[in-house]
Amino acid sequence: MPDRFDYDKPENQRKLDLVEDLLKVAADAGLSLTHLAMAWVLEHPAVTSAIIGPRTFEHLEAALDADKVTLTHDVLDRIDEIVPPGTTINDADTGYVPPAIADASLRRRTPRSR
Repeated sequence: MPDRFDYDKPENQRKLDLVEDLLKVAADAGLSLTHLAMAWVLEHPAVTSAIIGPRTFEHLEAALDADKVTLTHDVLDRIDEIVPPGTTINDADTGYVPPAIADASLRRRTPRSR
């Protein structure tokens, strides 16, 4: 699927630029990008379970304790500003759009439950 990974394509370069923005959000929150991403997944009501797939022991160690991270609404809002819900940067990545992406009222759990 070269359209998804060819970094000469502007839409794929844009994805890398957005990662840089998310790295800043993570740093400002005192988190690694791994913990930010995993905490976001665990926070999102459209996600019913989080499955990690570390290939190395270092990957596993980097993922540990992400379940203890709680993202503030400010951090979640910053993530939504960088990549608004439902955004597809590259049309080659288009897939199923779950209701929690299409309906803004379903994007936050209140109170947080796991």
